[in-house]
Amino acid sequence: MKRAVLFALAAAFGFAQPALAQDAIKVGAVEGLSGPIAKYGVPIRHGIELALDQVNAKGVIGGRKIQMIFEDSAGQKEQALTAMKKLLAVDHVVAVFGPTLSNEMFAAGPAAVERQIPDIGTSTTANGITDIGDWIFRTSLPEADVVPVTVATVKKKYGVKKVALMYANDDAFSKSGFDVMKAAVEKQGIEIATIETFSTKDTDFAAQLTKIKGLNVDAIGISALAEAGAGVVLQARQLGIPPSVVMFGGNGFNSPKVAEIAGKAAEGFMVGTPWFIGKKDPLNQQFVAAYKQKYNEDPDQFAAQAYDSLFILAEALDRAGSTDNTKLHDALLKTDHKGVLGPFRFTPHRDPALVEGVVVLAVKNGKFDTLE
Repeated sequence: MKRAVLFALAAAFGFAQPALAQDAIKVGAVEGLSGPIAKYGVPIRHGIELALDQVNAKGVIGGRKIQMIFEDSAGQKEQALTAMKKLLAVDHVVAVFGPTLSNEMFAAGPAAVERQIPDIGTSTTANGITDIGDWIFRTSLPEADVVPVTVATVKKKYGVKKVALMYANDDAFSKSGFDVMKAAVEKQGIEIATIETFSTKDTDFAAQLTKIKGLNVDAIGISALAEAGAGVVLQARQLGIPPSVVMFGGNGFNSPKVAEIAGKAAEGFMVGTPWFIGKKDPLNQQFVAAYKQKYNEDPDQFAAQAYDSLFILAEALDRAGSTDNTKLHDALLKTDHKGVLGPFRFTPHRDPALVEGVVVLAVKNGKFDTLE
């Protein structure tokens, strides 16, 4: 018997109609939850889920809950696209987070643009991400904003005059980061002694590093994801490149896994970031404590960005007052959020406009910390 008939009978006999529970709002996430890329994707999921607990305690748009649907991309472009299409066409999500890697976003993001569903990248930092289309946003600070600050700090602190650059040439994020790094080094007037490439799946970098060792450089700049990048750092020290040769990297190194993989070889490694665990802001301290309590480990930059991103979406849903895609898109553009990243707004091109900017960290005793 149909619900309307039941309600009519109930009214006829004087029974009150029960209040219908409002449907949950479905939001998707395409993240690398397995394989090597899980070192980014799992913290992102944890950050989203931690924020979700807090958002759903009061609900959005008058009390509705958000239901997260996670899909694993495993770091594969084709799998990311399949996952995106499933979330859009089968689950009918109102917004998507991810994918994790820039490579994946370039493959899967156009599907969200075609469906006109807001897609928020929480970890995609390559140039051109928001150029994919008007429905692509990102809360992750682009390499173009971070790496130049790192390079300038390396030069100022260590007086670097000659550098070797290395990058993974089969990954869009790493190549984009390298382009930014090379331009920043040239702008600082630092001589580039050599440029060496490798694959994200490589484990032997002896040939490139042996060449670099003979060039008497002051520093080595690396653009790569954490696993390959940490392998370069470890092997550089094993081959006798001394700690006096400073090593620094792009956003792919913003993971505790770098120090775990490279061990003592990672000491002194420098990287720029919009967030770090030791930030004294009370909101950040609350986030770190809650994350540790829930997951029994420290959060990283990617968890922090994902955590803020869920709140940013929730606030946009409240501003929109509905799940209408156009209203939600426009509400996201009006974001004015105070979170663990600090004050956050989107630029008109849907990139982050972080007021607090970039801090450069170095590995000390196995963990990233401020330079002071």
